[in-house]
Amino acid sequence: MNIKLPNSNELGHMVAKGMVWSGAQIFGGKLVSFIVFALLSRLVKPEAFGVVALATLFISFAQIFLDQGFGDAIVQRADLEQEHLDTAFWANVLAGGLITLITFVSAPLIANLFREPSLVLIIPWLSLSFFLAGLSSTQQAILRRQLAFKELAGRSLIAAFVGGVAGVVLALLGFGVWSLVALDLVTGLVGVVVLWNISIWRPKFRFSPQHFKHLFSFGLNIIGINFLNFLNRHADDLLIGYYLGTTMLGYYTIAYRILTTMTDLLTTVTNAVALPTFSRLQHDFDRIRSAFYLAVHFTGLISIPAFLGVVLVAPELIYTIFGPQWTLSISVIQILAFIGILHSIFYFHNSLVISVGKPSWRLGITLLNAVSNVIAFAFAVRWGIAAVAAAYVIRGYALSPIEIWMVRKLAQIDIKTYFAQFVKPVLGSLAMTIVILGLRLLLDNTLDLQLRLGVYVFAGGAAYLLVVYFLEPSFWPQIIRLVQSGFATKPVE
Repeated sequence: MNIKLPNSNELGHMVAKGMVWSGAQIFGGKLVSFIVFALLSRLVKPEAFGVVALATLFISFAQIFLDQGFGDAIVQRADLEQEHLDTAFWANVLAGGLITLITFVSAPLIANLFREPSLVLIIPWLSLSFFLAGLSSTQQAILRRQLAFKELAGRSLIAAFVGGVAGVVLALLGFGVWSLVALDLVTGLVGVVVLWNISIWRPKFRFSPQHFKHLFSFGLNIIGINFLNFLNRHADDLLIGYYLGTTMLGYYTIAYRILTTMTDLLTTVTNAVALPTFSRLQHDFDRIRSAFYLAVHFTGLISIPAFLGVVLVAPELIYTIFGPQWTLSISVIQILAFIGILHSIFYFHNSLVISVGKPSWRLGITLLNAVSNVIAFAFAVRWGIAAVAAAYVIRGYALSPIEIWMVRKLAQIDIKTYFAQFVKPVLGSLAMTIVILGLRLLLDNTLDLQLRLGVYVFAGGAAYLLVVYFLEPSFWPQIIRLVQSGFATKPVE
């Protein structure tokens, strides 16, 4: 199966379409998921969220070894044959079944470790997600390679909606923690069914050791990166769950869920398109740099004011969406918002490094981050969940110069040009901050909570947009052209 690489004009059109439909997939799917999550937070106790977070911790760990990095290898390879796809599919199905069995058997040991008996039943049910993922990862990688994000968007939206309905209905019926389990399983099952209906590729009954070696040699580094990313993302959950208990983990989970949802909404749209796009340009560093600067610039324009806005309106936001029972999550999300800014900008570093064929570099940086995170979390956990969040932020900014050095070394990024991408969003965010803080002094306790939140968001957003428009009048015309190109049926000349 040899996929023809598009010319420059075709690639630009495909990237635009990819960003539009990737946006529909991510914004739509995450919006549905977040609404469901907010509804469940009012129907299910914090302890139940903590229990499922512990179970998901081990599910996420086992997930590292499922895809074996084959998905990114399929996207990245310049020459892709049918044998690569068949081999990847059957390897993933076998791995999915094997990991499901191992996780099922290990459930009692995990439950004893955390002194949480309910994990004995929850973990085996959640482990079924491995087999479902094995059935869909290859088709998903093919569609990503082809920038077919319209199809992926439909699949994601349908799965999120059906899974969300199942979870909310069970929560209303009083099933508690099992409504969260059903949410994950139904979403995964529907996702597989829809994906097999929209994908025209079907596996053949063959397995090639040679093609397995091709994929695995690249994917081995991806496995290492994913393992270390697991430590980066979940070492805090592990330590909080073990030392502070499932209730405190539930409060932390709500705050962290806001962080990850925002990061996905604000960055994954362009990052989902970045790896296949950068991979097609991997021998043209001038075009890679231009695409990289553009991705970082647009992300900074959106993510910097969004995360700073959360810091400013977190009390009203938590009370309005989740309810007063989640008050302990407010300080945590205010702290984590600062690492959100860094994560959103650094998202594209990963795609850039992998696209130029240097996953081992990414592995080294991720190892450094993982080790430092575990040390920082272990030191901070004794002072509570806010201290863990603060340790996460301090560690991230302390090591950020190394991350920037890496992309500069690999793609000859100009540091002044890189940092210049953030001047306008920072100035706009400063204006937004002044406006919101001023309104808070004027309106404190004079308006209803929800009305105050609306005023802060509207006025702060308007101040930001006015400053950005003044500094960069071409911003909105660029967005409009991007959307028009995304919906066009052929490349725009």
